[in-house]
Amino acid sequence: MAPPLLALDGIRLTFGGTPLLDGAALSASAGDRIALVGRNGSGKSTLLKIAAGLVEPQDGEVFRQPSATIRYLPQIPDMEGFASVRAYVETGLGPADDPYRATYLIENLGLTGEETPDSLSGGEARRAALARVLAPQPDIVLLDEPTNHLDLETIEWLEEEIGRTSSAVILISHDRRFLERVSRATVWLDRGQTRRLEKGFGHFEAWRDQILEEEERDQHKLARQIVREEHWLRYGVTARRKRNMRRLGDLQDMRKRLRGHRGPEGLVSLAASDAAESGKLVIEAKAIGKRYGDLTVVDNFSTRIARGARIGLVGPNGAGKTTLLKMLTGELAPDIGSVRLGANLEVATLDQKRAVDPEETLGHFLTDGRGETLVVNGEEKHVVSYMKDFLFKPEQARTPIRELSGGERARLILARVLARPSNLLVLDEPTNDLDMETLDLLQELVAGYAGTVLLVSHDRDFLDRTVTSVIAPDGGGRWIEYAGGYSDMLAQRGGTRLADRRKQEKPAATSMAAGEAQVAKAPAQKLSYKQKFALETLPKKIEAVSASISSLEDRIADPAFYTRDPGGFQKTIAALDKERATLQALEDEWLELEMLREEMEGS
Repeated sequence: MAPPLLALDGIRLTFGGTPLLDGAALSASAGDRIALVGRNGSGKSTLLKIAAGLVEPQDGEVFRQPSATIRYLPQIPDMEGFASVRAYVETGLGPADDPYRATYLIENLGLTGEETPDSLSGGEARRAALARVLAPQPDIVLLDEPTNHLDLETIEWLEEEIGRTSSAVILISHDRRFLERVSRATVWLDRGQTRRLEKGFGHFEAWRDQILEEEERDQHKLARQIVREEHWLRYGVTARRKRNMRRLGDLQDMRKRLRGHRGPEGLVSLAASDAAESGKLVIEAKAIGKRYGDLTVVDNFSTRIARGARIGLVGPNGAGKTTLLKMLTGELAPDIGSVRLGANLEVATLDQKRAVDPEETLGHFLTDGRGETLVVNGEEKHVVSYMKDFLFKPEQARTPIRELSGGERARLILARVLARPSNLLVLDEPTNDLDMETLDLLQELVAGYAGTVLLVSHDRDFLDRTVTSVIAPDGGGRWIEYAGGYSDMLAQRGGTRLADRRKQEKPAATSMAAGEAQVAKAPAQKLSYKQKFALETLPKKIEAVSASISSLEDRIADPAFYTRDPGGFQKTIAALDKERATLQALEDEWLELEMLREEMEGS
């Protein structure tokens, strides 16, 4: 087994009351892919910050390989003080790092690098932060909710990028499909302590359930043993006094263990308040369209949504999902076409931005400032009782919202939305920041909702478990509705993932699309703008790849490399083969364009 690059052991941290971390451990070696999982508020982000050196534990041992580089992706990146995205990303590079990798990542994440930080959307800021973290190719990458605000196309690209990297990766995510595809080990943080499974997340839930069942059996056995000892205490004190005192001490220890046992945290109680039934036809859109300047967001889209349907909207950030959603619900008028809403609609909306007043208290937020009670499903309920359904403590009723974690804030906003009577539920990115257990219950709620659901999400597993059809973009403002969930949509598209479609529609800068290659071979009067740009930039790219090849060859030339790290040696060989193939492709492309340029100038 390779020596650890990072090792945390016996980590303890408390902010008063019950310890947040109580003997937690975490270790990573080269090539590890570790999913760090646990309930909201269990301390996952704190443990990751301790690993990154941003938080000091009160007790425990922290080891970081002195030569190892660590990069940490926070949930909310701080880009203040940077003039552009490129400046922000390149600041993360070390003296020996390749600056061309920063350009590669910026381009592949759909940015130009010239954007100013204050103009970025949530998804764009997340992509910029990912580029900054991945650009140096660090030894250890710590990712806290990397898929939040990312579209499906970028999530699929990130899966591939993590699969290619030789870095050790520890990540926190709520996205089941993402975790299943990238993880090779799982660390479960539960009640301040960690357990490790040397298998990916796909095996985690069965393993967790088995542990909890064994724990419940052990507690039941302990309780029965205490009953037997108490019976002896009452009726059997006739043996030698010394033995009796020892047995009495054992009984007190058992009572203390039973009282001090922290059982698993309860489940959120999710239930939507039902309104009167809507009409059979909920929404009818006929040939609707929307343009912003020269950009066509929606072009000639029609649909009929009946009561009970659960519709998922997917697509890249900026494709127009929220615009289409607003037109379907009547919040935004289409430029052309018409939208007809059915009768008796009562709409409850979970907005993607989730704007709240951070100084408002939880109780005031849930009741809209109307006292201590609210009406849920026609019954008056005290706000503290309703808060308990969403795992908030009674004393938190007067806590400002700013004190909540991201997951707690998501639960709070969901609680307020579900309290309102509705027969049309509109959910824009509802899965962000929710833990697995809450996601399971939200899936059940959506799947069993008596009314109609319109759902925007990038969570493929959530879509597969909840929706009856998917609306996805097909380029040029065209949107197509597919029966079934996300996987069914892929099957109807011929199995092509969104990331693969991007490669077909928007080729990487290192190779020309097939269409462009055909244009390059065909007679033309002058080079296109893209061809000219490629001729100008290809030499720099060839130079960068050549430098990378030299670096890899230097590593392989080290006679101790294979003995020290056989796995790393094989990965370096594979990376070298890949870079050589890339160099060959770049040189062929440049030669073809150069010959075409000479031919045009000669004619």
